[in-house]
Amino acid sequence: MAARSGRTVNDLRRSNRAAVLRRLYFDGPMSRQTLGPATGLSSGTISNVVGDLLADGLVEEAGSVDSDGGRPRILLRVAPAAGYLIGVDVGETRVRVELFDLALTELARRETPVTGDEYDVDHVVGHVRDGVHDVLRQAGVTPDRLAGVGVGVPGIVAAAAGQGAVVHGQTIGWDAVPLEQRLRAACGLPSGVPFLIENGARTLGQAEMWFGAGRGAASAAVVLLGSGVGACLVTDVARQGRALEWGHLTIAVGGRRCRCGAPGCLEAYAGAAALIERWREAGGRVPAGADEETALGALADAAFPAAGGDPDPAAAAVLARTAEYLGAGLSGLINLFQPERVLVGGWAGLRLGARFLADVRAHALAYSMAYPAARVTIGLGALGPDAVTVGAATLPLAGLLDTGGRPEQPAREAAAPGWQAAIRGRVLT
Repeated sequence: MAARSGRTVNDLRRSNRAAVLRRLYFDGPMSRQTLGPATGLSSGTISNVVGDLLADGLVEEAGSVDSDGGRPRILLRVAPAAGYLIGVDVGETRVRVELFDLALTELARRETPVTGDEYDVDHVVGHVRDGVHDVLRQAGVTPDRLAGVGVGVPGIVAAAAGQGAVVHGQTIGWDAVPLEQRLRAACGLPSGVPFLIENGARTLGQAEMWFGAGRGAASAAVVLLGSGVGACLVTDVARQGRALEWGHLTIAVGGRRCRCGAPGCLEAYAGAAALIERWREAGGRVPAGADEETALGALADAAFPAAGGDPDPAAAAVLARTAEYLGAGLSGLINLFQPERVLVGGWAGLRLGARFLADVRAHALAYSMAYPAARVTIGLGALGPDAVTVGAATLPLAGLLDTGGRPEQPAREAAAPGWQAAIRGRVLT
């Protein structure tokens, strides 16, 4: 049965379940009595929905609170063990796979370092496959308990008919890679387990907005500084966040050649790989044979030595210039989008830390228009180096909450309204 709006009774039930689940997830535990005003649903509807969710095992009791003169009120919460989530960070230095319960408590993880010559698609798909199987085995969770697998990747993610999510990763040599299709075939999970793939900056942004330094902000630009550079913009019209190829903004006409092939990109100056190369060119003592994360740590330690030490002039000069490049790049985000907050995350951004960010902030405000500059705060992300993985896990979690814990049923083809048949073939003059 469909209402005049075209929504069926099942659609309405799913919407009510979703409203209750989301409120319990983000604001719970809550009682039935407080769920009504919080969701706008009647007490009768709350009673029916909660009964269904309890029967499905998606919601459980979580203690009680005293009421004014009456019986104690039972508190409810989303049941952490009602399902499991896998988050994958396909980074440029490692592939990290983590298993979470619905409360996003980490249950198991596997990390595999990768180098440039191991970054072909077959290697990465194999690392993800092995990681998925390993974390399920470690936690003793069967694949049918999974609510989904979320994957954060470098590059642009687009949908292709018959292939699902396709990754255009120009800086890593991926040209229209049907990653969703490849992962589904390799991992061998039940067909009902969704694979959700997004740009890593967007998964970082979603994690910070849901659980980190972005909570409560109406708009934010969340910046990922790793081997490369990316950003996610969250506004009132893009509440789920939109990935931006911000690292390929031109900041120096005719400048250094970027990995994408273009000259003068921000990433060619501010990505971790570029930072290390610029330090080497300036005569810096890059540790022999060190991986990228170790080398960047050596650069940061040389520029910001322990109390009493003198900074390495080459390292200090490279970071000082990089702070200005990043500040100029951030000013573009501030002037164009006027976000309430700018948050800097990613393993490289967090490793360089607050001392480096102070210079970046000063340059960003100096390069920005006065009005948006006066209204923005610039800080570090709060969730640490695992934020991309946590954000990836929120992709299937968001789907579970939005559908009320029941996946959408395939839509039936509706008969065309009578008026359409009546005018079909007529030509208006």
